[in-house]
Amino acid sequence: MKWTLSQLQKYRNKEFLIDDVFRFDEIKQDDPTIREVSPMHITGRGDIDSSKVTFHLKIEGYLILPCSRTLVDVKYPINVEASETFLLQNSVYQTEEEIHQVKGDVIDLNPIIREILLLEVPMQVFCDDVFSEGAAPQSGKDWEVLQEETDSKKIDPRLAGLAKFFDKNDPSSES
Repeated sequence: MKWTLSQLQKYRNKEFLIDDVFRFDEIKQDDPTIREVSPMHITGRGDIDSSKVTFHLKIEGYLILPCSRTLVDVKYPINVEASETFLLQNSVYQTEEEIHQVKGDVIDLNPIIREILLLEVPMQVFCDDVFSEGAAPQSGKDWEVLQEETDSKKIDPRLAGLAKFFDKNDPSSES
């Protein structure tokens, strides 16, 4: 994903679409926990004007990472949207996003996409497929793995009396 500035200037104020599949196998050398990298499908567009080029990208694919409990392979999906801006001249540009200076006359998105993929690698990955070979057991003698409950309606039995207090009608508030 490299373009010279003269190639990009042909698309100034026109639609510059990106739809390609790339392999980023070299990130396995940067992060040894990454076991495999799928071909990444990169789509998006480039907005080109006289002072800057902004790429709006969507990166889709998956990484194979080790399970934090059992080291079995886990397929971790990647679905990232990013915007990257390149300044064509040495000018000051105020924005919240990171800006890249163009060195020479070539814009190369490969190192930036590699960095985005490395930032997507989580600290821990768990194999949720209990039927796959090598997956962690979900229960045993006198134990089982509990999933985090999202039901916030449950009332702590120690506070049940307090809940009844608020259910009563307060005679002083009625007028």
